This record gives sequence, C-alpha cells and structure tokens, in this order.
Amino acid sequence: MEPKLRIASITDEFSPTDFGLALDSMAAIGMTGAELRVVFGKNIMDLTTEELNQAKAMLDERGIEVISIASPILKCTLENGPEVDTRFQQDMFNAKYTMADQAALAQHAFEIAKLMGAKIIRVFSYWRTVAPEQCFDAVVAALKELADQAAEHDLIIGLENEHACNIATAAESAKLLHALPHPNLKLVWDPANALVSGENPYPGGYGLLPKDRVVHVHAKDCHMEGHTPHWGPVGTRDVDWKGQVAGLWNDGYRGWLSLETHWAGPAGDKRQGSTICGWNLRGLAAM
Repeated sequence: MEPKLRIASITDEFSPTDFGLALDSMAAIGMTGAELRVVFGKNIMDLTTEELNQAKAMLDERGIEVISIASPILKCTLENGPEVDTRFQQDMFNAKYTMADQAALAQHAFEIAKLMGAKIIRVFSYWRTVAPEQCFDAVVAALKELADQAAEHDLIIGLENEHACNIATAAESAKLLHALPHPNLKLVWDPANALVSGENPYPGGYGLLPKDRVVHVHAKDCHMEGHTPHWGPVGTRDVDWKGQVAGLWNDGYRGWLSLETHWAGPAGDKRQGSTICGWNLRGLAAM
C-alpha cells in the first residue's frame, strides 16, 4: 500500500559518510524527503559551499526533497543557568558548538535552508539542567529571536522535544508553545523522546499539544529499563505508533513522518536497521 502520509529520514541514519548510498537506500523504501544532519561525515553546518552544492545535486538527481536542516542550534549549555543534568547523553551528533556560536549558526542555517529548499530549521532548548523550569524564560527569549529572524526568510523554526534538553515532553512543549504563539515557531514532535523523558507520548502527551503547531514528526521506538532506553524497530516497542499515526491523520496533520532510527540494527548493522525501520514506517504511514 502507498503511504497516506509522506515518509522521510535523517540521511545519516542510513550512512553518515556515503550520502549517495543513504539516499538510494531511502528511495528504495519509497522515502521522498530528507533531513540533513551529518553529510559526507560532517555536521551539515560544517560543509563547504562546494559540498553543499554537491549534496543538493545528488538530492535533485533522485527527486528527494529536503524538509529540514537538522541543525544543532541551542544544543549547548545555557550560560549562567543551573547545573547541567549529567544523566543525559550529550554531543551525540557532533553538536560541538557553544552559546557564543548560536547567532552565527542561525544565520548559516538560514542560508543552507534557502540553498536546499528546506522550510524547517530544527532547533533545541539548551542541554537539560537539574532545574529545567528555571531555564524556561531564557528558552522562550532565544526561540522568539530565532522565530523573528526566520519570519524574515519565510522559514519555520521547528523546536524538537529532546530528552537531553530543557523542553523534553509534550507537557513542556505545550507550555512553551502557549507562551510563544509565534507563527514561525512550531514543534518537531518526537514521541519516543517524550517516552524516554517519562511521559506516555500517545495518547497522553500528544493530547496536550496544540495540533496546528505540530510541523514535523520524528519516528523511532524504544522501551525503557529503568532510566535507560533500549532502541528497536519502529512499531515494535513502547510507543503506540499505530495510534499516533492515526491520531495525526485524524487531526489533519499532512506533514512528514521522518525516521530517526537510533537502533544500532541487527548485529550492529545500522543501515539494515534503518531499512527495517523504514519499511515499518511505510506500513504505519499507509494505515
């Protein structure tokens, strides 16, 4: 069956170094959209102009649309904030930048988005601290500035609820979106991140979200053992993906379902794992 919702992936989930192999693997599943995070073995923000043009040509050749620039913006330590909660893994995907780099990163992300034809720039909410509620006003201020800038470029700032950052759950996301009703700020909803953060993502967490502010959805799956997530094939663990996809569709969501595998794959074969997850996601999207 053809998917009712379009499916995509963060390309480095198939290969962080061989961009062509990643795109071909995605296309074979029927994915027509891509998020760019690590390309040619480098963070998307670190590519040269020549490398960006090369990546764009490879995408165009395969007819794959760039949905989002999966930037590391605001995936850094908040200056003068509470102590960072060291229980959470950091710097997972070359997010090596500091708070001092954020303004330049944002401007560069806008440039890359225009070159690639992407409408969304994915951002975060600073590394999660031991008192995330004390960071709320600073997160709101930073996101407002980004959203104001994005409006000048006709782009959307997509805040991802990330378990390692201060806005991790649907409840925290809903509070943030209510405090900042900016048309250029929307949510990249990640149910598995909410699960890792101790929330029931569907139907509980999702039910708290303003549905018209969900601009994009990340798909991965896990179960928890204590505070540790154990990743596996999408649709086989503790996120109710069947219910979640149906809920999105019934609420009028017509955006993308985008794979962010996390699972290491059978026998550590990440590309095979992403292929399995990709086909599972296609089945879920067909409903």
